[in-house]
Amino acid sequence: MPSAPPCPGRGRSWSSAHWYINATAVTAMLRPRTIHDFYGFPQELFDVEYPAPGLPELSDQVAEVAKPMWVGCDVDSWGIDHGTWSVLVHAFPDASIPVVQLSINADKGIDYHLELGQKLASLRREGVLVVGSGNIVHNLGAVDFSRPDSAYDWATRFDVRAREILLDRPIDVTGLDADRDYRLAVPTPDHFLPLLYFAGLAADSGEQVSSLVEGHAAGSISMASYTIGIDCPSVGDSDDQPAAALPTSIPTDETNL
Repeated sequence: MPSAPPCPGRGRSWSSAHWYINATAVTAMLRPRTIHDFYGFPQELFDVEYPAPGLPELSDQVAEVAKPMWVGCDVDSWGIDHGTWSVLVHAFPDASIPVVQLSINADKGIDYHLELGQKLASLRREGVLVVGSGNIVHNLGAVDFSRPDSAYDWATRFDVRAREILLDRPIDVTGLDADRDYRLAVPTPDHFLPLLYFAGLAADSGEQVSSLVEGHAAGSISMASYTIGIDCPSVGDSDDQPAAALPTSIPTDETNL
């Protein structure tokens, strides 16, 4: 889940892999609903509500900065899906900051998403937190529950290659589709494309990309996360302790991966 922290600001603009449609749109309702777009998970996840307000004027700004690309304003069909609220419920549990969500246009190529990410950089400079939520490696067909926190060789190679590009020259991330492991790592583009928005933001800002989280789950899912323009302390630099191990009492397929 790449993210780009802003100056203190007034809202969050979120690009989620789970709103994958044939258009580019942005939520523009005052009270976006919480969407439970999954199945087979514990009831506790279906009970989660994230009542963050919307911000229609930010939706209008997204449409404006994207020109001449067309961005529609969705006033009633979508909301905040679990690609967004599953992160926000931990990062901002009081749900007090407005959230605007951007769809991923399935009809557009990689260059389009990178360019749109670059256009969104002006919002970040105004204090909007821009986040891309997905997975660099996301192959559910190859999930191996006996590997709760490790990866196949091809998943590791692709993750490492993506990291090298992001840390050195983010604009080159569009070349990852030519990587030998791309088809295994990215069998469908929905979870991969949010990375292009982050890379566009990074390329526009010229700021250093930092690795926030590394690791894998179930063999074929990367948990890598990156951020722009901040120093991420290591465990040795603070009093924080490493994250807890995955729970052994809950199967991987009953978590919110």
